[in-house]
Amino acid sequence: MYLATTGRTDAPPRTSGVGRRVPGTVLALGAVSLVTDVSSEMVTAVLPLYLVLGLGLSPLQFGFLDGMFNGATALVRLLGGRLADRGGRHKRVAGAGYLLSALSRLGLLLAGGATAGIATALAADRLGKGIRTAPRDALISLSGPPETLGRSFGVHRAMDTTGALLGPLAAFAVLQATADAYDAVFVVSFCVGLMGVLLLAVYVPAGSGTVPMPVTARPRTALRDPVFRRILYATALLGAATIGDSFLYLLLQRGLDLPTALFPLLPLGPAAGYLLLAVPVGRIADRMGRRLPFLLGHAALLGAYALLLAPIAWPTAVAVLALLGIFYAATDGVLMALAGPLLPVRGRAGGLAVLQTGQALARLLGAAGFGAAWTLWGQRPALWLAGIALTGALAAAWRVLPAPAREAS
Repeated sequence: MYLATTGRTDAPPRTSGVGRRVPGTVLALGAVSLVTDVSSEMVTAVLPLYLVLGLGLSPLQFGFLDGMFNGATALVRLLGGRLADRGGRHKRVAGAGYLLSALSRLGLLLAGGATAGIATALAADRLGKGIRTAPRDALISLSGPPETLGRSFGVHRAMDTTGALLGPLAAFAVLQATADAYDAVFVVSFCVGLMGVLLLAVYVPAGSGTVPMPVTARPRTALRDPVFRRILYATALLGAATIGDSFLYLLLQRGLDLPTALFPLLPLGPAAGYLLLAVPVGRIADRMGRRLPFLLGHAALLGAYALLLAPIAWPTAVAVLALLGIFYAATDGVLMALAGPLLPVRGRAGGLAVLQTGQALARLLGAAGFGAAWTLWGQRPALWLAGIALTGALAAAWRVLPAPAREAS
């Protein structure tokens, strides 16, 4: 039975008929994410070339800017979640985040070659992403019954990933049509980003999924829930043992002696796998519980680490990229579906923001640790350490994560 004051279910019942449809709000948010990702990935695809080759920034300067703002994004999610929970303003807060990211494209255009202007535009983009993520995921989790959340998040993530695949292709097409005019990419990206904001404003209802609550009801803080805390601890442990996609791509590039021009194509492999598997894995998670797919996704990542320890050939590289796609399909949306029903309706966005922030900060720590180990001892010992750490984290998470009967109880 669904309880309006907490958003919990006593058990994950089977659904039939209408209950199996993906809610319209999820499809609308998926369309918004698809369009927004086309906009953002257009910029992401050309930004390193624009800053390093076009404006002369050193790789160290670019890496510092990108790393600093990515870290700030994790913390801004807490603010976005808290603002959204006040009065149920999920749509308005998410819309502000989408709009801020769209306007950042104009910032890049107006900055010219000024480093300060570029840094401000990048900061606006990352802040927008951080603000909108938790309210958007809260809208998805509140748009339908808890037992179908795996499918809902799978559909949303599949649409989101479609945009991530189309973005670089759109940037390539614009550059080809304009003789490598980066300004044209920024203008088109801005227009596409505004389209995403309009889609949100028109097609996502302001009260999507909101469950009426008594005026006297006080939302329970997410961290006071012991089951949610166990999910948070397990997620942080696993995140700290995740070394980061960029390192995996770099290991593949070195092992294959891949030309630098082809390096940007490596992320397309996991993205394609994520697109194909997000919905099927979400459906499986709804039927069998979300704990096991989440753990198996990290086991797939461990398999990728193990393959990288062997001599790298093209079949190995394809397998590594496929396992990385499986990892994301089985963990990203599944984690939100696992934790969402445990959180009170009025604290849903804030609770998801805490979980996302904990995971992001843990992954930053893991990536920094792997980079330090690589620098000190070399890539092979560092990879062995990463594999051992992930094996230990998986064993601990198996014990810490709630059993399927308690996922939504």
